[in-house]
Amino acid sequence: MSSAIRHDLNALLGSRICHDLISPLGAIGNGVELLAMSGITGAPEIALISESVENANARIRFFRVAFGAASSGQQIGRGEVAAILRDMTKGGRLEIDWQPKDDLPRADVKLAFLLLQCLETSMPWGGRITVVIDKAGWHVLGAAEKMKIDPALWDIVIDPNATLELTSAHVHFALVPDAARRAGRSVAIELKDAAVAARF
Repeated sequence: MSSAIRHDLNALLGSRICHDLISPLGAIGNGVELLAMSGITGAPEIALISESVENANARIRFFRVAFGAASSGQQIGRGEVAAILRDMTKGGRLEIDWQPKDDLPRADVKLAFLLLQCLETSMPWGGRITVVIDKAGWHVLGAAEKMKIDPALWDIVIDPNATLELTSAHVHFALVPDAARRAGRSVAIELKDAAVAARF
């Protein structure tokens, strides 16, 4: 089996897992709403369950784009992207300023989402990520007062032949080169003390 086919299967597997998890999470959310209608909204247990379901739903929707399949010609709406990022960062220390206004190729958004996750790894104490598209292409900039940048991880983003033993917490770095190839893009990275800039 070729490497390309394996990567396709990985994306389809990501889509399938996210698809199958959305339904039970939705059912739990509906259950919480029914409990709220019964008049026990003030219970801390209900609030905790509700918040946890919201966070899980936001993450699954993000993963569905970042790790799922992106067919050629498939678009994703600006409103959907904005909602995913808003819900995912709600109440957190990370702020994402998604500036593109138009619907965009899903393959490009998939690549951007993977880079967002790479930046999130480098910004464990929070900060601000700005996503811009101009005539030169996509620009994804993460900046914070304090960052945790591992150059070896970022080498994987720009060099598919880079060797580094990865943990599951860093798998998104390894997925960027293939996502970029499938989108017909080339990724460039600039590392600074308090910022990481990605272009494609």
